[in-house]
Amino acid sequence: MRFQNKIAIITAAASGIGRASADIMAAEGALVVMVDKDEAKLANAVAAINGSIAAHGGAAEAMPADALDEAQVNGLIADVARRHGRIDILVNAVGGSTIIADPAATTEKLSFQEWQALLHFNLTGTFLFTHAVLPVMQRQKAGKIVNLASIAGRGLSEASSSAYAAAKGGIAAFTKKLAMEQGQHGINVNAIAPATTLTERIGPRWHQKPPEEREADINRTPLRRMGLASDQAKVLCFLASSDADFVTGLTIDVTGGI
Repeated sequence: MRFQNKIAIITAAASGIGRASADIMAAEGALVVMVDKDEAKLANAVAAINGSIAAHGGAAEAMPADALDEAQVNGLIADVARRHGRIDILVNAVGGSTIIADPAATTEKLSFQEWQALLHFNLTGTFLFTHAVLPVMQRQKAGKIVNLASIAGRGLSEASSSAYAAAKGGIAAFTKKLAMEQGQHGINVNAIAPATTLTERIGPRWHQKPPEEREADINRTPLRRMGLASDQAKVLCFLASSDADFVTGLTIDVTGGI
């Protein structure tokens, strides 16, 4: 029960890696505040978690919000801190490459608007939630922040654009810099860098690829399978737990060996 009595906030929590992380933390005793714009999907996720973990002491609650809206983020953090007295864990899971028509567009084919959209979507929410939660964690002299980078930020993805690579490289750099700043306050800051992960959003796109392309993706992965949201969540939850008390500033590639 690594998360007994912990208060965790997870963004983009209604599905994907955020949801898989919420499943683990709640099952191990945390009160998980699940944040997402999709109110219906969020309500279903919270109901499913609360219906399956009663014996473990954890719980989930829904807080619909736009992670890219400063006023909503500040209000949410203030409300959680007031009601629960502390915030132990923040998972910044908002992001993705598929908000533009061609996620794999080469640089000359990217419009300026698409460049701006990808940077905003992948960086702003992480900054806003982090900025809002830091005073709470500093007062506690403890906290865990886990961000979602990507192997695209290493320049290792053929399936995403240079804008997405720049944004996720920025998450890794932000993570390192934040860890340097906040270590003196007892705050650990780390990230994971997934390869292609068959979430609810990505899985259908991947399964529509020709069989030979899917086989090539699998053969490119030393562990010979594609990653699942649960694969990412297990590493993320390690970084959010006391098992990683002496780990900070690290971005772990969760790629099956790519």
